[in-house]
Amino acid sequence: MTLIDGTTTTGDAAPSTFTAHDPRDGSAIADHALEDAATVSRRVVDARGAAAWWAGQGFDGRKRVLLAWKGAIARGAQELAGVISAETGKPAGDALLEVMLTLGHLDWAAKHAKEVLGVRKVKAGLINYNQHATLRYEPYGVVGVIGPWNYPFYTPMGSISYALSAGNAIVFKPSELTPGTARWIEARWNEVCPKPVFQVATGDRATGAALVASGVDKVAFTGSTASAKKVMAACAETLTPLVAECGGKDALIVAADADLDAAADFVVFGAMGNAGQTCVGVERVYVQRQVRDALVAKVVERAQRLRTAGEATSYGPMTLGSQSDVVAAHVADALARGGTAVLGGPESVRGRTVEPVVLCDVPEDADAVRLETFGPTVVINTVDSLEEAVAKANATEYGLGAAVFTASPHTGERLAAQLKAGVVTINSVLGFAAIPALPFGGVKGSGFGRIHGADGLREFTTPKSVARQTRKAALNLLTMERTDKDMHMVARMIPLLHGKGK
Repeated sequence: MTLIDGTTTTGDAAPSTFTAHDPRDGSAIADHALEDAATVSRRVVDARGAAAWWAGQGFDGRKRVLLAWKGAIARGAQELAGVISAETGKPAGDALLEVMLTLGHLDWAAKHAKEVLGVRKVKAGLINYNQHATLRYEPYGVVGVIGPWNYPFYTPMGSISYALSAGNAIVFKPSELTPGTARWIEARWNEVCPKPVFQVATGDRATGAALVASGVDKVAFTGSTASAKKVMAACAETLTPLVAECGGKDALIVAADADLDAAADFVVFGAMGNAGQTCVGVERVYVQRQVRDALVAKVVERAQRLRTAGEATSYGPMTLGSQSDVVAAHVADALARGGTAVLGGPESVRGRTVEPVVLCDVPEDADAVRLETFGPTVVINTVDSLEEAVAKANATEYGLGAAVFTASPHTGERLAAQLKAGVVTINSVLGFAAIPALPFGGVKGSGFGRIHGADGLREFTTPKSVARQTRKAALNLLTMERTDKDMHMVARMIPLLHGKGK
């Protein structure tokens, strides 16, 4: 049998393999190598050798390769979207949109790395007039990236694009549900670069664990909070730094003065798009009492128009089959605790296919409010004030994203400042995803560190400070032979420089 990566296997000596399936009908797509620790280790060794070459290309050299890679991906965008669609079950149009957004980030990272990470002069201060100070950013070396299945191109490339632009080599372990997407982009890399600067290691959780333990210089992980804690514990054994983008329970606040049609559109898009399998989508809505009924009606009316079958499919099935059980359990718990299903209910969960579910008046201690559901459901609860809305929005362990709908710019900015989240959108949802200059990441249980933007470039470097003495100092303080005269001057200078407290 020949695997998708070109490996030929025979008899009992064959390496272990696994099969990727189309969640829409369960059909087999392709077999992939189940890479063990030894194979992962070899990849990291190869990457380390390539990393020195890659860093040596400088910003301009890396930019040329990265833009060539971008071009190769763009020319095959339809084909890549087909692979993403087959592995995740999402509509082809959604997959193509994912490709477009991702290429925007790759373009930005490649073109802005030099201005963000280039050596720059730092003011040394009056006392250090004889020092020339500079700051530079150096790549870690080899970054291990562990990606998710819900956005198998966009999300991991948020780390890959920026880490590569910063001068690192990459070993990427994709989800076992979406290995073909990773292999496809690896093939495009190999078309434009002869070195193993970007490699893919396919496999299961054991493969991911092997990557973390392989001696990579940094790990970029996307996944559940529980899994992130395990990865963090493994990284702690070797003090390997980690950037973690975990789950979310994102809240959307609707003020009484909001455009309810726009709010309803975005609630449905954020909650139901990609079958609700979006970490930074919409899972909870807090709406002021005056407009509660009107908003609920508009959300229900829009959600009823969504289709999960036929030619004009609004969203696909659950990519991970067991996620349907989580959705069903959260819906059942919400109803058992006194919540109301104004659209759908337990009957909406039919295997991998989940019809839209809109729940109202769900107690705040219900699983559907506290825990990440990750399905096409949304909870709409009523509040008497925006302060109450913010308090409830902040009351979970998560802090990835949030949204505010209001006609008042002042109110929007005020609430954004109060919400404990890594990103807040005002009068939209997910708008930040297409703005490469904005950093993305969470707080609290939603993770730490940032991808995208200048902060995302710096995330994959270590700052190095350099101070060069250009002349002899007036006061010879950095010596074991300081004089009483030198120290007398120090005693006089302290109150002169700092005694006024300003």
